[in-house]
Amino acid sequence: MTRNLSRLVLCGILGSATVLSGCALVRKDSAPHQQIQPEQIKLADDIHLASSGWPQAQWWKQFHDPQLDALIQQTLKGSHSLAEAKLRAEKAQSQADLLEGASQLQMAALGMVNRQRASANGFLGPYALDAPRVGMDGPYYTEGTVGLLASFDFDLWGKHRSAVDAAIGAKNAALAETSAVELSLSAGVAQLYYSIQASYQMLDLLEQTRAVIDYAVKAHQSKVAHGLEAKVPYHGARAQMLAVDKQIAAVKGQIKETRESLRALVGAGADSLPEIKPVSLPQVQTGLPSSLSYELLARRPDLQAMRWYVQASLSQVDAARAMFYPGFDIKAFFGLDSIHIDQLFKGGSRQFNVIPGLSLPLFDGGRLNANLESTRASSNMMIERYNQSVLNAVRDVAINGTRLQTLNDERAMQAERVEATRYTQKAAEAAYKRGLGSRLQATEASLPVLAEEISLLMLDTQRVIQNIQLIKSLGGGYQAINEKK
Repeated sequence: MTRNLSRLVLCGILGSATVLSGCALVRKDSAPHQQIQPEQIKLADDIHLASSGWPQAQWWKQFHDPQLDALIQQTLKGSHSLAEAKLRAEKAQSQADLLEGASQLQMAALGMVNRQRASANGFLGPYALDAPRVGMDGPYYTEGTVGLLASFDFDLWGKHRSAVDAAIGAKNAALAETSAVELSLSAGVAQLYYSIQASYQMLDLLEQTRAVIDYAVKAHQSKVAHGLEAKVPYHGARAQMLAVDKQIAAVKGQIKETRESLRALVGAGADSLPEIKPVSLPQVQTGLPSSLSYELLARRPDLQAMRWYVQASLSQVDAARAMFYPGFDIKAFFGLDSIHIDQLFKGGSRQFNVIPGLSLPLFDGGRLNANLESTRASSNMMIERYNQSVLNAVRDVAINGTRLQTLNDERAMQAERVEATRYTQKAAEAAYKRGLGSRLQATEASLPVLAEEISLLMLDTQRVIQNIQLIKSLGGGYQAINEKK
């Protein structure tokens, strides 16, 4: 009767402790902050471009430039930044594997030999006697143990499961960050490459301008020598040529600086960056997709990384809450154990242990609540950071799209200016051929055309660079990952 009463009291205590540990100890927790919903991710209705369609995964292929393809391939193959990002992803994968393995059944083989002397004044005092008739031949014994150890933690409340989910989320975030590094590198290489190409074309136009001014200088110098005009036009033309020479020197220096920047980004050595031959700037195909709700989230690797970090943080909160609940595990041993080595492998040395365990967090000095509150705060901070990143992404697309649209309009007007000045040039050439004007006038008439072509080149360069920036802000064709192990 007394034994049954004791059992009932013990069960009542354990039940009460379970309730207290599972509910009453959670003193403070709050709901997670709201994430921006996909339907809220929209651009202004007045942002429209000429065409539509997403950039492809290898978005730079649309420019059909083998030199650019080779440079980006070399960058993605040898970049130290990308190598570091891939190693972070591998590390995150290892962490997920570690947590996944720790939540499974654990089993190990055990083999041990223990040479010990029994203390005459301890719990094993009788074994210190040398009494063979009663089975004691102390004080020295050699104990041998062989067998299998097994343990399993019953994840009743999802503590380990949530920790594994958090690790998988961190792994997926690391993979998305690797794609973000690839996108940043490829966009940077393309922008520097076309900056060099634009400088080549600028240099060509400046050299044409210098040739025209050089002819004018010589013509004015000849007139001065023959007393046909004052020196003012000559010195004016000379000053123009010096200004153009200064621009040529600046462009050549810019080509060298940009090439070195490209070399550093590619990760090339002093002699491993290939020669960049002049090519025309590509025709920019601009466009925004008709819908920018969830697609924007799915195509930007930085937003995908943030989204996975949010998911990981919510799983960490679940793991922190699960720590308030009781834990149950079971350990088992099956093998042979004997304090006499010669008896170890006999039937009487068999040993079998089953040890169920129950842990009840009753009093922890507020440690669990502090951990939960800290984890929840970190998760909410990540959600707010994600929300701001979404707003920033929409802003980037809107700004880049608007700038590109403005450049398209400016380019159309500048092309008309080029045609207008070219008409004036043709008129001066026609007048010269008919004897109605001088060769000097006909030659100098090309200067306004060259100046307007330089302005047009600057707009085309900005359009190419801005188009690449828009592609980057749209994710560069990145496809969202949704990995589960």
